[in-house]
Amino acid sequence: MSYARPEALVTTAWLAEHVHAPNLRIVDGSHHLPTAGRNARTEYGERHIPGAVFFDIDAIADRDTDLPHMLPSAEQFARDVGALGIGNDDKVVVYDTIGTTGAARVWWTFRVFGHRDVAVLDGGLPKWLAEGRPTEAGAVTLPPKSFKAEKDEKLVRSLEQVRRNIDLRREQVVDARSAGRFAATEPEPRAGMRGGHIPGSLNVPYPKLLASDHTFRSSDELRQAFADAGVDLERPITTTCGSGVTAAVLALALYLIGRSDVAVYDGSWSEWGSRQDTPIEP
Repeated sequence: MSYARPEALVTTAWLAEHVHAPNLRIVDGSHHLPTAGRNARTEYGERHIPGAVFFDIDAIADRDTDLPHMLPSAEQFARDVGALGIGNDDKVVVYDTIGTTGAARVWWTFRVFGHRDVAVLDGGLPKWLAEGRPTEAGAVTLPPKSFKAEKDEKLVRSLEQVRRNIDLRREQVVDARSAGRFAATEPEPRAGMRGGHIPGSLNVPYPKLLASDHTFRSSDELRQAFADAGVDLERPITTTCGSGVTAAVLALALYLIGRSDVAVYDGSWSEWGSRQDTPIEP
């Protein structure tokens, strides 16, 4: 694969070998769209990788907004993550039941709050299960730990920052949604959303970055996927999507090929598309 930053991924074989390591914390970061008819916490209780705790992105989030799973404060993140039994000296490995969606969001969130020893299980639970590896049922409860967090604002973009960038064009905005949602030819999964995209943004649907077994494509293939969409990998990049989840898949792919400075527009289309004062292109 020859990734520039391979530390952001671990293989299923590596995790199977280290699953009981004392300073390893395995995290199920699964999340589903409202239209999926699935409950990630229920599925976690039924089957998860041994020792994994559940990271609920809708609970470890800003409680004072109607927007879905917006970042919490550093204080809340530290409190909630510490309650899961995760400390600053732990290596965190995140996976999800789809492959790499919620896991990438949790990976990015840990990085936003200053935790760098965090990786995503390449291929997620689907690959783990396909290889016949063990799972367990029931919730895992670990002794709480102290966790210190400090928010890195450079990795996050707000609505106003994205709005200003439309004129300034200092950053490329890259949208992870499907081509149909980007072009307003498919409906949005959340009620009340307008169709289309942020003016001037580019489209790299996140599945293009993944192989059939849900693992990330090679470094050359990732670079080509962004190049095909017109993304200049030498210029600043902010990623966006429906609600800030699959935008993190793009951020993770870009990290793998050497871009550790990519920001995510946290509100994404849930914020931009629900307002009447934000410009839209079809």
